[in-house]
This record gives sequence, structure tokens and C-alpha cells, in this order.
Amino acid sequence: MDKIIKHFKGKFITGLFVVVPLGITIFILKFLFNFADGILGSYLDSLLAALISDHSYIPGLGMLTGVIVIYLSGLLATNVMGTRILRWWDELFSRIPLVKSIYNSSKQLTQVFKEGKTSYRRAVFVEWPRTGVRAVGFVTAEVERDGEKLVVVYVPTMPNPTSGFALFFRESEVYDCGMSVEDAVKFVVSGGVVVH
Repeated sequence: MDKIIKHFKGKFITGLFVVVPLGITIFILKFLFNFADGILGSYLDSLLAALISDHSYIPGLGMLTGVIVIYLSGLLATNVMGTRILRWWDELFSRIPLVKSIYNSSKQLTQVFKEGKTSYRRAVFVEWPRTGVRAVGFVTAEVERDGEKLVVVYVPTMPNPTSGFALFFRESEVYDCGMSVEDAVKFVVSGGVVVH
């Protein structure tokens, strides 16, 4: 039984790292599409409703379907043929201008959780965008300019934490936030809802 649970858990987690970047990409593209072209979006919704006219709501079916899709994605990602398909999928998404930036950023974000390590050295507070306001940031590098030691801090934006600002601060302007990098990423991704 433990072997089955371990197998399912491994495939499910792998599937999450396949589905999450795709899901974020689709979510953002859908938002942009509906925002830019709401009239066409409503026609497409009507068309889908007409195609699937005779259906009844089954509670929990959507969640069950989601679990199955994530598991199958994990299963696909862990075999030779599936790896080739995913590589082709990544190459395809990397060639479409708008999709490329969203999908690649989403993949990088999920790597934080998958690998348990990042290029982020530590999570910090910085006073930004003005004095007296503190923002969560991630130290990515330390550099020396004109004899002065500076800290490069990536400050993500919400609701899309895959974009942000790389800012230079003096070491004295960077404060410990009391969160691990992983906890700070969860905080940013959740829009401040998950606080540790």
C-alpha cells in the first residue's frame, strides 16, 4: 500500500509541475482575451453552452477530473515518450510571442517549489515604492559599484509574481523579513493571503 501511495504522490507532484505553468498561462491569456475582446468572448461562451446543452451538474466531478489530469500529466512527464512530447510542447510555447513570456515565467515560478531551491539567496523587506512602505523582495546578487557594496533585490508584482523589478539597495536598506524563501514565494503567489 505504501508503494502505491508513494507512486501516486510522485506522479501527482510531477504532474503539478507540468499543469501549473500551463494553467497560469491559460488563466492569464483568458483574462487578457476577455478584457480586450469581451463581445467575442461572450459569443464563444454561448457557442460552448449550445454545444453542451444537455448536461447536469455533478458535485466534485470537476475536482476529480482535475486530479486525474494532473496525475496523467505526471505519468506522461516521467516516461521517455512523454519527456519528448513535453520538450516539443515547451519549444512550441517558447515561439509564440505573448504565450512565451507567460509560460516561461510560470515554469520558472514552479521550479521554486519543485527543486526547493532557487537563485534567490534570501527573502527580505525593502522600503519600496516609497519610504515607510515595505515590500517583500528576494536577494539575487551582491555587487560592488564605485567602491560601494550593493544588494540586488527582485521585488515581484501582484497578482502576477512572475514579473517585477530588479532594484539595487545598500545592505543597510535591506531588512530581514523572518520568512524563508519558500514561505515568501507562497506569500507573494497567494497575494498576501498565506503569511508565515
